[in-house]
Amino acid sequence: MLTIRLARGGSKKRPFYTLTVTDSRNPVTGSHIEQVGFFNPIARGQEVRLSVKQDRVAHWLSVGAQPSERVAKLLKDAAKAAA
Repeated sequence: MLTIRLARGGSKKRPFYTLTVTDSRNPVTGSHIEQVGFFNPIARGQEVRLSVKQDRVAHWLSVGAQPSERVAKLLKDAAKAAA
């Protein structure tokens, strides 16, 4: 089953997450099929906090990928910001 979820990166106390499409059985930081965006929870000033490739996310959702709870909220926020 395909999942769109967050993969943590960054350093200690400076998290940075990538939105990845992967098989749900893979480890969180394991291999992924495609990176469809990123989320920087501690962005300041002019830094981009959330970036999503809407067309690729729509493609993967149409193929049957399921977003995690947090990714679903982020996608909703990204759609609201784009409108």
